[in-house]
Amino acid sequence: MNNRNFRIIFMTMLVFVLSTPLVFADELDIISSANAQKFGMLTLIPPIIAIVLAFVTKNVVVSLFIGILSGTFIVKFTGSNIIFTLVEAFLDLVSRSLNSLADPWNAGIILQVLVIGGIINLVAKMGGAKAIAESLARRAKTSRATQLITWCLGILVFFDDYANSLIVGPIMRPVCDKMNISREKLAFIIDATAAPISGLAIISTWVGLEVGLINDAFVGIGVKADAFGVFLETIPYRFYNILILVFILISALLLKDFGPMRKAELNARQRGNSGTVSANEMKDSCDLEPKEGVKLSIWNAIIPIGTLIVTALMAFYYSGYTSIINGDNKELINLFTNSPFSLLAVKEAFSASDASVALFQSALFASIVGIAMGVGKKIFTISEAIDVWIDGMKGLIVTGVILILAWALSSVIKELGTAKYIIVLLQGSFPAFLLPSLIFILGSIISFATGTAYGTMGILMPLAVPLAHSLNPDMSFIIVSTSAVLTGAIFGDHCSPISDTTILSSMGAGCNHLEHVKTQMPYSLFVAGITVLFGYIPSGLGLPIYVVLPLAIIAIFAGIQIFGKRVDEVEVELNLVNE
Repeated sequence: MNNRNFRIIFMTMLVFVLSTPLVFADELDIISSANAQKFGMLTLIPPIIAIVLAFVTKNVVVSLFIGILSGTFIVKFTGSNIIFTLVEAFLDLVSRSLNSLADPWNAGIILQVLVIGGIINLVAKMGGAKAIAESLARRAKTSRATQLITWCLGILVFFDDYANSLIVGPIMRPVCDKMNISREKLAFIIDATAAPISGLAIISTWVGLEVGLINDAFVGIGVKADAFGVFLETIPYRFYNILILVFILISALLLKDFGPMRKAELNARQRGNSGTVSANEMKDSCDLEPKEGVKLSIWNAIIPIGTLIVTALMAFYYSGYTSIINGDNKELINLFTNSPFSLLAVKEAFSASDASVALFQSALFASIVGIAMGVGKKIFTISEAIDVWIDGMKGLIVTGVILILAWALSSVIKELGTAKYIIVLLQGSFPAFLLPSLIFILGSIISFATGTAYGTMGILMPLAVPLAHSLNPDMSFIIVSTSAVLTGAIFGDHCSPISDTTILSSMGAGCNHLEHVKTQMPYSLFVAGITVLFGYIPSGLGLPIYVVLPLAIIAIFAGIQIFGKRVDEVEVELNLVNE
C-alpha cells in the first residue's frame, strides 16, 4: 500500500463522519451527545489512531480498520469480558461497512469514481489525453501559463468539487509533467479550486445544504430572512475561499513558492533536467499512453469529457427538478411549472439535486459515448473498448475500499460524539468582535479532525447564528459570523489528510497523498492566517467589506513576495535541494 492510498483512507473516513445523512438523525444526535459526555476524551481515540497509524505504517487500509475497531470497541465495551467485546466490535465494524456501501449516496460516489476512471482510460487510449496535453502544451509554453490554465479549468468546473478533482487532474497532469511542474503543485491547485469554488458558486451541489442550514438557523432565532439572499450576502465574506484562489493566481504569476512546495518544485525541475522519474510516475505515464497506431485528436477527449460536464449539469437539474415536482412545496412546483429554466429555478434544482446519482448518471452516459467513439473510429472493437473501460476502474478499487472504511469510521465517530466533545472543550467567553474568527477556527478544527465540510457546517450553523444574534443582533454581524461557518469548514476540509476532496485531488494529480498534504499545509495555514488577521477580525470590528477584502488580497501578495522565492532559478538551488 503506497503513501497515497493510506492518506486517502484517513481523509475520507473522517470526512464522512458528520456528513453521512442518517434516517434516525435526531435519535443519533441524542446518543452522540450522551456519549460525548460519557466517554469524554476517549471519543478522540478512533480518529487519532487512524491518522497516526497512517503516517507511521504507510498503510491506510490497516490504519482505518484499527481506527474503526477501536471506536466500535469503545461503543460496545460494558466492563465485561474483553474477548467477547472484541468479537462484538468486529461484528459491528462489518455491519457499519455493509451499511456504508448500502447507502445510495455512498454507492453513487463509489460508482461515479470508478466510472470516471473508466472514461479517463478510454480518453487516454484513444489518444485524446495526449492530444489535449500537446495542444495545451503549445499554449502553455511556460510554467506560469500552465499553472494559470489549470487554475482556470478548476474554476470552470465550478458545479461540484468531486467532478473538479476527477476531471482537471488527468487532463493537466501530462502538461504539468512536460513543463516540470511538480505533481504536488498540481494537486494543490486542483484541491484549492475544488471545494472553495463550489462553495462560492450560486449554482452548485453545495447550495442546497448551505441555504438549508442558513434557513433553519434563522428560523431558530425567530428572524425572518430570505435564506438564499443571506447566502449571497455571505459570499464577499468567504475570505478563505476567495483568498486561496487569489493565492494560486498570484503565486503562478510571480512563480514564487515557499516551504515544502518550493522544494517539490525544485525537485521536479531537477528531475526534468536529469531525466529521472520514479517508478510510480513511469507507470502513470505508461497508463496515459494511447493505443499504438492511434491518430491523435483532441476531439477524442473533448467529446467524452464535454459530454460528462454537460450531462452532469443536465443531470443535476433533472435530479432537482424531479425531487421538487414530486414534493409538496407548492410554491416551487409553480415556479417550475411557469418558469422551469429561470435562474431561480435552476438554482433551486441544483440545490435539491442528488449529486452522487447525477454524477454517476452523467459518467455512465459519457462512458457510452466514449465507447461508441472508439468503436466508430475503429480504434477498438466493442470487447476491447469495454476492457479498456473496466481496466481504468481497476486502479481506483483501492479508493473504493478506503471510502467504505472511511464511512464506517465516520459513523463510529459520529455515534461517539467526537465533534460535540470538541465543541464543548473549546467553549468559553470572548469579546463579540472575535466571534467570527473563533467560529472560523472552531470550524477549521472540527473539519480538519473529521474531514468533512458538510458535517461541520451542519454542527456549527445552529450554534453560531444564535450566538452571533445574542452578542450583536445587527444583521451584518450575523452574516459575517454565518460566512465564518461556511468558509472555516472548507479550510479544515481542504487541508485535512482525511478529506474526500484531498484524497481525490491526490488521485487526480497522480501525487503521493502524504506529500500533497505536507506541501499544501503551509499554504493553507498561511491563507487561513490572513483570513483571520485581515478578514474576520476587521469585519468583526465593523470595517466595510470594500476595505477589508482589498487589504486581505494585498496581504496575500505581500506574504508571497516576502516568503516566496522564484522557482525558475533552479541552478542556484540544486545543491541545497540535494543536502
